[in-house]
Amino acid sequence: MASDSSMLQLYVKLRQNCKNNLTCYCIVMATYFDVIFFSLVGGVFSLVGGVLLLSRKKSAEALAKYATPFAAGALLAAVFLDLLKEGVEEASVDTVMLSALIGLLIFFFAERFLHWFHHHHQHENADPAKNLIIIGDIVHNALDGIAIAAAFLISMPTGIVTTLAVAAHEIPQEIGDFGLLLSKGMSRLRVLAVNLFSALATTVAAVITFRLGSEDTLPIGMLLGLSAGFLLYIAASDIIPEIHENSSKSKLLDPQPLLLLLGVIVVGVAISLSHSFVEPSHAAPTEPKICPMIYPPPPGC
Repeated sequence: MASDSSMLQLYVKLRQNCKNNLTCYCIVMATYFDVIFFSLVGGVFSLVGGVLLLSRKKSAEALAKYATPFAAGALLAAVFLDLLKEGVEEASVDTVMLSALIGLLIFFFAERFLHWFHHHHQHENADPAKNLIIIGDIVHNALDGIAIAAAFLISMPTGIVTTLAVAAHEIPQEIGDFGLLLSKGMSRLRVLAVNLFSALATTVAAVITFRLGSEDTLPIGMLLGLSAGFLLYIAASDIIPEIHENSSKSKLLDPQPLLLLLGVIVVGVAISLSHSFVEPSHAAPTEPKICPMIYPPPPGC
């Protein structure tokens, strides 16, 4: 009898929270486990490119060549088709757009500071470039963690899509970081340990952001705007110029621009499908149907 009472209470609660009058769907909300798991995917899993570099340099270079333009497309699609769209549902358009601009500027000035620091200390006996690479990677990974957590505060689909976009751009970046640190004289084991430590910054920042956001401490719309600005800067300032530099000047249809377009299409389709199947409440409203609040529910309710 107690179990029937519990089931009745659960049913009533679901019916009260149901926004679709024909069918009651449960929108899957993220948990700490989800945030930790997917932030590890976005951070630690992306080290696969660097590990490949340690064992097979040619394979890693080929992976970076084709993954880089795909990552740019994935980031652009995540920003314009998901993060900004979700942001304006949480806050005003002005707030989200201003936050995106601030996020882009924060990344710009952080990068400028790191370049200035490198130039200012380049004549010292100790090579500051190694520390600069490590610090920059930690800051970059922490910002990725903020973006991932902000997306999961909205919904599982938004979080998963953002994680995939982050992982796509992290794989070629980590190949570059591994290569730079190896060229500075670091041992392979130390390079792997340092990058593993910096990758964990993604998870730490994601958990902290998710905790604060879950307690309604953070303005979610503003946070999504900042995250969009971070990812937009990476795509537009770092990756796209590299695509232009590495693309063949004599060919109109070079593989790299096509891979960028493929990244946009793949992530765009993933966004559409994930929201359609995981969050059916995004569908168009249907004709309302009145269902009596009884247990068990009658057919069709």
